[in-house]
Amino acid sequence: MTLPHAEVIGDPIVHSKSPVIHGFWLDALRIEAAYRKVHIAPDELADYFAARRRDSGWRGCNVTIPHKIETIALIDRLDASAVAVGAVNTVVAEDGGLVGYNTDVDGILAALPDHRLGAQSAVCLIGTGGAARAALAACRQRGVTRIASIARDAAGSARLFAEFGYPAVQRGLEDRDALGGADVVINATPLGMTGKGAMPASILQGLSRVKRGGVAFDMVYAPLETELLAAARAAGLAAIDGLHMLIGQAATAFEKFYGQAPPRDRDADLRVLLTA
Repeated sequence: MTLPHAEVIGDPIVHSKSPVIHGFWLDALRIEAAYRKVHIAPDELADYFAARRRDSGWRGCNVTIPHKIETIALIDRLDASAVAVGAVNTVVAEDGGLVGYNTDVDGILAALPDHRLGAQSAVCLIGTGGAARAALAACRQRGVTRIASIARDAAGSARLFAEFGYPAVQRGLEDRDALGGADVVINATPLGMTGKGAMPASILQGLSRVKRGGVAFDMVYAPLETELLAAARAAGLAAIDGLHMLIGQAATAFEKFYGQAPPRDRDADLRVLLTA
């Protein structure tokens, strides 16, 4: 009998902590199953899903950079969560087909509770990719009306904001005043990630313009303490690392893969393991 298994795919993938998270929960619940990470380049994505369709033990996969949008064309249907975001971060083998979900919104809302992200929040969002889509969906769910885009691709940013029903309030990535007036800053790009480009100095310096009592949330979790978060702390802001989102989105996916809710009362132990 094939052991039930799931995995995370991406390019790069070596940094992924998802196997640690899912492995911790599988052990805690004594579920006989496996979870691993697999490097899949963009030109390998179609063949990957074709092969997994033939694997009877495969329960699904988490999807990370850069496959969250391209995956849509390779699966059978989308759950409402993926439709709302326009991107997929979890694929589940269900009823003989592949169903796409987006659990990133769950992770973002877990990282930014109501007192951090509410209807009155003024948000600056860095990025225009799949993670930025999830951030916009989370903002819309919380009733946020004031949100500005910081991105290199101004035209792409305008299209994305229009898709989510937000006016295209755009600020330059190199603009030192781009964060002025914000009380929530969300990095939804790989900038600052190990092996990726650095966060521009203008953004790091601009954190001093964020409102007193504001918060910086970085979806990057490798390294855990990014330059953005270090600069936010130095500016007197609350700093929320990417593990909060990672654990939150993983919890929803875990239950879909293995049929049991993870033991969230063990989150403190899990964070210790992830940061060891």
